[in-house]
Order: sequence, then structure tokens, then C-alpha cells
Amino acid sequence: QVQLVESGGGLVQTGGSLRLSCAASGLSFSNYVMGWFRQAPGKEREFVATIHWSDSTTYYADSLKGRFTISRDNAKNTLYLQMNSLKPDDTAVYYCAAVFSRLIRTRQNEYTYWGQGTQVTVSS
Repeated sequence: QVQLVESGGGLVQTGGSLRLSCAASGLSFSNYVMGWFRQAPGKEREFVATIHWSDSTTYYADSLKGRFTISRDNAKNTLYLQMNSLKPDDTAVYYCAAVFSRLIRTRQNEYTYWGQGTQVTVSS
């Protein structure tokens, strides 16, 4: 069975950086994609970034492009999200997700597997 476990969240000041990790297990196929989503209190869950596990194709939310970088380490079965120049509006629970697909996916309802989330808090 597929399991995704996020880590690396915490408290950081405005302008600081964090790197989130997502350890994946049980992914039996090469044709799948992984993504990061986030959800702030009282708001809908929103797309952050996605990457194809095999060909490294990436796509970012327009508002985050240039500050966030998604990457993966196939040997370690681990997904990363490097977050720079953090703002208070970045405060949210960040979720790792995966889906079997030959193409990258950006919609929440296209993902099948989800982690439990990790809290990121950016102080002003």
C-alpha cells in the first residue's frame, strides 16, 4: 500500500527558508506524478507544485514560481519542496500527494494518495 509522510515544517520568520520532505513507500509503477498542496485555516486547499517522478517535468502555481522549487530523489523515494523568501501568507498545512499518471497533474481531485500534512508557520 502507498504511504506518504511529510516532514520539515516548522516556524520561520518572514524572508526565511524551509525545505519540506515527503518520504514515499509502496509506489510500484514508474508512471506516476507527485505534488505539493497547501491549506490555510478557513481556506480551500490549493495547488503548489508538481513533478513527474521519472522525467522531472515540473509545474508551479503562478504566485509561487520563483520562490518555491520542487525536486525528487528517486533512489531515496523522497520528494522535496524548497521554500525561499517566505511570507506570512505561506502559513498553511502542506500536503504531499501522488497519482499514477503519464502526465503531470495540477488539480487536487486528480491525486489518489495523500500524506497527513506538515505545518508551516511564517511569522511577520
